[in-house]
Amino acid sequence: MTGILIKNAAAIVTMDDARRVLHGEDVLLKGGTIAAIGPALQAEGAEDFDATGCLVTPGLVNTHHHLYQNLTRAVPGAQDALLFGWLQRLYPIWARFTPEEMFVSAQLGLAELALSGCTLSADHLYLYPNGSRLEDTIHAAREVGLRFQPTRGAMSIGESDGGLPPDSLVEQEAAILDDMIRVVDAFHDPSEGSMVRVGLAPCSPFSVSRGLMRDAALLARDKGVMLHTHLAENEEDIAYSEAQFGCRPGQYAEELGWTGEDVWHAHCVKLDKTEIDLFARSRTGVAHCPCSNCRLGSGIAPVRQMRDAGVPVGLGVDGSASNDIANMMQEARQAMLLQRVANGADAMSPMEALEIATRGGADILGRPDCGRLEPGKRADVAVWDMRDAAASGSWDPAALLLAGPSQVKHLFVEGRQVVRYGEIATLDLPQLLQRHRALAVRLAEG
Repeated sequence: MTGILIKNAAAIVTMDDARRVLHGEDVLLKGGTIAAIGPALQAEGAEDFDATGCLVTPGLVNTHHHLYQNLTRAVPGAQDALLFGWLQRLYPIWARFTPEEMFVSAQLGLAELALSGCTLSADHLYLYPNGSRLEDTIHAAREVGLRFQPTRGAMSIGESDGGLPPDSLVEQEAAILDDMIRVVDAFHDPSEGSMVRVGLAPCSPFSVSRGLMRDAALLARDKGVMLHTHLAENEEDIAYSEAQFGCRPGQYAEELGWTGEDVWHAHCVKLDKTEIDLFARSRTGVAHCPCSNCRLGSGIAPVRQMRDAGVPVGLGVDGSASNDIANMMQEARQAMLLQRVANGADAMSPMEALEIATRGGADILGRPDCGRLEPGKRADVAVWDMRDAAASGSWDPAALLLAGPSQVKHLFVEGRQVVRYGEIATLDLPQLLQRHRALAVRLAEG
């Protein structure tokens, strides 16, 4: 076989520079890239996929997640808590994780994302109990087959020093920096089309010191990798910043070198106009997590204002304990609906929300080779069957977020099939689910 030929698509949403939507055309994947898009393509030896009645889009891009958390969904005592109380309920449970929990939860979380059309996912892993390491998640991503952007997170201020996490979950800052160097040197691949790129990601301004934030930024630039953290998530976050640092989160980030095209922040629900202007000028990215923001009562992020100002915005499902599911299609729909609630029915179109979920996310992760369908870009493609009940009667198959499935029919990453006819093709999902459930029961009974 010499490629994949997706034929006769009802519509192809390219997300190219012209944002073209094509009808009745084909997509040829070859050698890990998109080789051609056009009518009646021929490719000897390619495997054909009939896309009659289907919508073809770029693979969706998830810019913020905590994969380990899907073992602690719907935990009693955390179901109705605000952010800080939610964290305090879950930290002691997470402290019991081992490398097995990290690996299995990452496999399950990435499989869940793949079924929702995601081909590229970031992950923010900021705790390493009982010998856990970042590569536990990297090995899981390799088996699932998704393009992966893990970040070496960290917490260094425990309860005894006035922080939120228990002391058992924090690390010494010198050891954190040493391990950041180790994982970048061992796993980061900066080449075009790479399957793994590592970033540096101190957890949040309220769980690490000012010194670690500054040192991580210096190290990231020395190594040529990206920076990520949580910022301005809710009113508690703002109050903490003003009390501890004497400034708002955006100013704190700027002072420590945490703005620029190599930085993206999660949430940013409470950015004010000055901070939005700062992020627009510096091209600092934002991972918008609408479902998590709703779940924790954090508010509606000013995405319309960010986009209008020129802030790069992508989507993130956030951790599976605060969403509590990881479905990128539902996340994109929620983003569209919340902006309409806040700003009116014409505030965000389904096409703009889909752009944020594809091209927008790829751009803030520094991956212009992903998130669009055009020759030469990576062969990360989602095929959606628009003939099922959710889409039946739709006059516009490209309006996927108004009427369409939330699970993908076929998914290709680097031209390799990860989802085939709605089923994960790269691993035994029923067996994984059995193992995952057993680990969750063990944690609950612990």
